[in-house]
Amino acid sequence: MTDPACNGSPEADDFVLRVVPSFSQFGESEWRSLAGTCSSDDTTPYNPFVSHGFLSSLEEAGCAVRETGWQPQHLRLEGPGGVLLGAIPCFLKSHSQGEYVFDHGWADAFERAGGAYYPKLQVSVPFTPATGPRLLARRGDGPAAVHGALATGLKTLTERLGVSSAHVTFAPAAEADALEQAGFLRRTDQQFHFRNDGYGSFDDFLASLASRKRKAIRKERRDALEPGIAIEWLSGRDLTEAVWDDFFRFYIDTGGRKWGRPYLTRRFFSLIGERMANDILLIMARRDGRYIAGAINFIGGDTLFGRHWGCVEDHPFLHFEVCYYQAIAYAIERGLKVVEAGAQGPHKLARGYVPVTTHSAHFIAHPGLRRAVADYLDHERADVARVGAYFEEHAPFKKS
Repeated sequence: MTDPACNGSPEADDFVLRVVPSFSQFGESEWRSLAGTCSSDDTTPYNPFVSHGFLSSLEEAGCAVRETGWQPQHLRLEGPGGVLLGAIPCFLKSHSQGEYVFDHGWADAFERAGGAYYPKLQVSVPFTPATGPRLLARRGDGPAAVHGALATGLKTLTERLGVSSAHVTFAPAAEADALEQAGFLRRTDQQFHFRNDGYGSFDDFLASLASRKRKAIRKERRDALEPGIAIEWLSGRDLTEAVWDDFFRFYIDTGGRKWGRPYLTRRFFSLIGERMANDILLIMARRDGRYIAGAINFIGGDTLFGRHWGCVEDHPFLHFEVCYYQAIAYAIERGLKVVEAGAQGPHKLARGYVPVTTHSAHFIAHPGLRRAVADYLDHERADVARVGAYFEEHAPFKKS
């Protein structure tokens, strides 16, 4: 569906907001003009999940399309002459799968009360629980007016389509602030990230830990590799189709067991291998001449983003070695500030990952549902803060 242009925001009468039904309606060069979308941006840390290569591959490979319940409804904020000033990756959704910010309870309650929760609008990078720009603004421009126009436009689109709600998930805190000011409800959650405090080596990182935790990690790493397993880092030209075949086998095995139906297609991995190979790190485990396990990571401007893991052989602690310790070692070697190792996982705390608050924002059209969700979120934010403080207190680092 292509919606007629929405009128501009109160801040700028010459803004026009258009809804487009495919990411192909963004040229690669104009998309790269948005802050954070390319590695050549020297103003905002690059986020590979909002790159043209990643988002276009999701649609072209049949992952985020109408048939899978992710109907593109992307927003283009244009200035005079159709110049792209901002954008929102947005989808009309018929379910709540692949989002990692769970609203199934809201949907169930609303539908039991006689409402229709689906379809809804979802602003996110599909299947990707990583914080990154959602209200994208042209590099070099002041983002405040653009963020305000996009937030207002998203509310207008929600009302015009007659859908129940709009959800902006894994947004940076500043964007969540702008959305909250526009009338969205704020939600928080927790992930566990590694912070590189200028370590010169993995041993330097270990030295910062309490003795008991340090010994436990060393033992886990020894045990993980003891069956004759070697670890390889693959990027760029290393990412051949044969390597992708092996990794996809791992991904399908894990995805089939965890979700029932894996989200990503084999073609998706070929496309990102063609378009952003230098932004990808595969950490692969080899034994007896063949790959037996691996994890895919995406390399941002200052962050290594860990995503999918899989294996065809089970070995104690190999998951921790491949997904957590090798990612830390890579980040330290390359001078990256953060490792985001995906959603959930208090077990990461003992392995040097600390609690970090994540943010989302939700516009609920129905007044009754909005009041109920707002009350729920008040209590949930307090719980998230309380649990986060507990985890901070029990971090594995030496006490000052």
